[in-house]
Amino acid sequence: MKTRERLTEAYEEADVIEFDDDARFVFVSDSHRGDGSKADEFARNKAVFVTALRHYDDERFTLIENGDNDDLWEFNPRHILKANKATFDLLRTFHLDGRYLRLFGNHDIQMRKPGYVSQHFDRRVNPVTRAWEPLLPGLQVHAALVLRHRDTGQELFVVHGHQGDLPNDQNWWMTMWSYRLFWKRLHALGFRSPSSPIANSFKRHKVERNYVKWIRNHRVALICGHTHRERFPLGNDLPYFNSGACIFPDSMTALEIEKGAISLVTWRVEADVNGYLHVVRRVLLGPEPLATFDIRHVPDSQLADSSTGRRIADVDEATDDAPAPAQP
Repeated sequence: MKTRERLTEAYEEADVIEFDDDARFVFVSDSHRGDGSKADEFARNKAVFVTALRHYDDERFTLIENGDNDDLWEFNPRHILKANKATFDLLRTFHLDGRYLRLFGNHDIQMRKPGYVSQHFDRRVNPVTRAWEPLLPGLQVHAALVLRHRDTGQELFVVHGHQGDLPNDQNWWMTMWSYRLFWKRLHALGFRSPSSPIANSFKRHKVERNYVKWIRNHRVALICGHTHRERFPLGNDLPYFNSGACIFPDSMTALEIEKGAISLVTWRVEADVNGYLHVVRRVLLGPEPLATFDIRHVPDSQLADSSTGRRIADVDEATDDAPAPAQP
């Protein structure tokens, strides 16, 4: 089934969340949390991620993890929980406060089954007492969400973005076992599977073209991840947003919605004038009013056919995994 058909299916079955201009959302994807081994890309950015989550908790944001946040293709969930206690402590805080929404992607597609989520994420073993303790009881994991503005009716379609990507959707089971038996070992040495849109620029561009065609046909803004390439529409671009990833060298990207506007931000490690390292937040683009991206009533003749937007790297596809410099 094609990407656009799978996206339409997800959109029609998505749970609807109503919001207004007082709402605060942050979207993060592709954390690929692992077990702390050499194959765990998240390990190097753990401090950056925890710092960002503490900020969003303090500012009362609703956290939306939109897929591939726990890498269940490569790692045992018990080992992921053990290696990321501080992260899951924060996720528990968001969850218990009703400010945590979780979507599954291809690398955590097992979480589409409530029984799997309950078995592995309802509770965990305390590393000190060795006793079981609650973690994320009753967590509901979504395939997709539609955020609908109460006053204007404008919708934002939130999904991971793997839908219709054959090896990562319909044939995910086969691809998962290739990761576990083969690519996981090469992953630790820096190699990537060619089935991933991250390593295959042709596949990535094809997937993104299908995103944009879906947006044009349905007149709904799309927020996703999957490609590990941050995107924010510019000028007359169609409203395709991508939250990027949390596993760039010393940095992560995210999308924020606050006061009825959306921004693309990066959290990164920077040195101050004295050479001390700090985790800092930088705004890459925005804030831009959400109404700017409401294309429901725009004539077909005025709609763009594409969405170039902001990319992680424009000069060399070989450097696509490195984030662009932050704007001051």
